[in-house]
Amino acid sequence: MKFSEIKLNKNILKSLKELDFKEATPVQEQAIPFLLEKNQDLISLAQTGTGKTAAFGLPLINKVDVKKKRPQSIILCPTRELCLQISKDLNLFASNIKDIRITPIYGGSDIRKQMRELKMGSHIVVGTPGRVLDLLKRKNLELNKIESVVLDEADEMLNMGFKEDIDSILEGTNSKKQILLFSATMPKEVLKISKNYMNKPKKIEVDSANEGVKDLEHNYYLVVNLRDKYQVLRRICDMNPNIYGIVFCRTRRECKDISNKLVQDGYNADSLNGDLSQPQRDHVMNRFREKHIQLLVATDVAARGLDVNDLSHVINYNLPDENQIYIHRSGRTGRAGKKGISIIISSNRDRRKIKSLEKTINKEIIKKEIPKGNDICEAQLMNLIDRIVNSEVNKDIEKFIPSIMDKISHLNREDLLKQLVSLEFSRFLSFYNNVSDISSEERKRNSNGRKAEKGFSRFFINLGKKHDLRPQNLIGIINDYTKNKDISIGKIDIMQGFSFFEVPTNYEKEILSNLKKFMWNNYKCGVELSKAISENSNSRNRDKPRKGFRKGGKRTKPRKSFRRKRR
Repeated sequence: MKFSEIKLNKNILKSLKELDFKEATPVQEQAIPFLLEKNQDLISLAQTGTGKTAAFGLPLINKVDVKKKRPQSIILCPTRELCLQISKDLNLFASNIKDIRITPIYGGSDIRKQMRELKMGSHIVVGTPGRVLDLLKRKNLELNKIESVVLDEADEMLNMGFKEDIDSILEGTNSKKQILLFSATMPKEVLKISKNYMNKPKKIEVDSANEGVKDLEHNYYLVVNLRDKYQVLRRICDMNPNIYGIVFCRTRRECKDISNKLVQDGYNADSLNGDLSQPQRDHVMNRFREKHIQLLVATDVAARGLDVNDLSHVINYNLPDENQIYIHRSGRTGRAGKKGISIIISSNRDRRKIKSLEKTINKEIIKKEIPKGNDICEAQLMNLIDRIVNSEVNKDIEKFIPSIMDKISHLNREDLLKQLVSLEFSRFLSFYNNVSDISSEERKRNSNGRKAEKGFSRFFINLGKKHDLRPQNLIGIINDYTKNKDISIGKIDIMQGFSFFEVPTNYEKEILSNLKKFMWNNYKCGVELSKAISENSNSRNRDKPRKGFRKGGKRTKPRKSFRRKRR
């Protein structure tokens, strides 16, 4: 359905035309005509990015009587950022309506300024529950004549502990009001609000799981060794030089950790987490919106209310516990018909979760190989060339051209190009020329004992899972039997009956000397340098103890191999 076919105020249609709004989304197509014609309550299940702000906002604006200098509608939302975003959108929709006033009220800002704005007469109020309740108690906001109440992202508001505030606000409104409830999910708490406060609501449910992700490409990268996770993130970013995205982490600590590493490694990144003050948070979000930051590392809670339309990537550094949260994350990219990519950096334990996600979104999540150094270098090089070719020539440079030409006259065209590329491109070449492959297949081969990382020596120890050995036990053994109690330990691979570990090569003699024979949990143990296993070795034999070590941990003489005679 086209917006021109919907019976909206001509000034609203004019604004929509200026905004290049042509086709209504499924949720808008169902909600707007219904709300224009009826005063009935409405429940709409829709994800972020499906156009729900216009779905409830356009009918509210259409019903405003600008002569009445009082709140006619109130929209409750979970965060300051979403409050400001909704207000901004509504002001754009109403840009051609004279004298309409839309007022955002939220915590962390000067309450006196908000009180003055309300006193001047506001037609639509957009607010967070805590600040709305505060202004109600101060008698600066009256809702007894309110005509419509919108609960936007109702499930998020309840998750954030606003249930009592919402109850208090709704109880202070008149009984004839219309309630519009918009939510991504319908948990028991949201259902309870609908039963307690809504009157025979109409229910609209678009195919929300697919609507939010239908234009997306869903990929995952399998990381065999969790220690490589950050390096995989780096490679994904380097493979996509123009990336503009959000990296989602599970905890604040991890969020700050990853962000700090990215900044230290030269990436244009920052973090958004619960430890930031409101001014710091606003500063980071504004810089990200204005694309001064390429990568925003955030937790789910911290990213609520962040509304950016041009994201190219969403990267799940960790998968969330609930499929709906993954959909909510992914829905932040691929908006307004643009292509978006949702990426999962996964481990083997995520396989079942990925299968579950595929069923939920009704789409395949494609496994991608971790980018190799050569591929990254080529992608970065082509991006550099594109930047050179597409850059505008500054006219002010003309006066310097003769001096420049004189300076480079000894270089031919090919040599000049080599010099230029080398100058701009040396960081990537030097880094990726010296790193090992971390693709899943390569890591599988390495974990079977074939090759240690550069600068590390790989050792074999006759303890494994059946001896209750864990990585922390092995680290403790290494530190207990060496002078340096803080050796940098590389990969650890614990098999059923034995294990491998890596330490810097300069500790090789000390390890072999001090851990040649020792006791651990009543087992006789020993360490020796790991020998490379040939490509044709039978993988089933790799999990057997080496000759000279029996399963129980006692050293024995190796058995002589024998070959059955042919008859």
